[in-house]
Amino acid sequence: MLEIFKPTWMVKTIYSVSPAQLKQQGIRAVFSDLDNTLIAWNNPDGTPELQKWMQELRDAHIPLIVISNNSKARVAKATHNLDLPFVSRSLKPLSFGIDRARQKLGLSKNEVVMVGDQLMTDVVAANQAGVRSILVQPLLNTDKWDTRINRFFERRVWKQLLEKYPELTWQEDLND
Repeated sequence: MLEIFKPTWMVKTIYSVSPAQLKQQGIRAVFSDLDNTLIAWNNPDGTPELQKWMQELRDAHIPLIVISNNSKARVAKATHNLDLPFVSRSLKPLSFGIDRARQKLGLSKNEVVMVGDQLMTDVVAANQAGVRSILVQPLLNTDKWDTRINRFFERRVWKQLLEKYPELTWQEDLND
């Protein structure tokens, strides 16, 4: 039961994961949650670190696609300046959004990775879809009201996960 919550990797920030590291793992596309993963939920413009990382992915021909539970209008507004494709209303923790994006790219399950800041939605969705996951620390210590509910349950799951998998630790990058 706990395996559904277990991330493949735990990295402090996605910006430290290089395209070379992704390619070493056979990853050809990155799917990412939006709020508190790529951008702070209250700052839709992103950061210079995000812009640099996105350019590195583009230069390496690794597509980045946002997979979000938010509405199409919300995700379109948030990604407009970032010029990113997205799947809205992805229904995470179900695998629907990940499956749809993967099939659109024509990639196999082992060629994509899902990045997110929540066990209860992002990691579970990745595991449901049979793809690898990168859990990142939230960009902010605050969440929207609806995410606070998930964080409450997530703390309980974390305790059990760490008891069963004591090797789960935060890394600087995929090779750490």
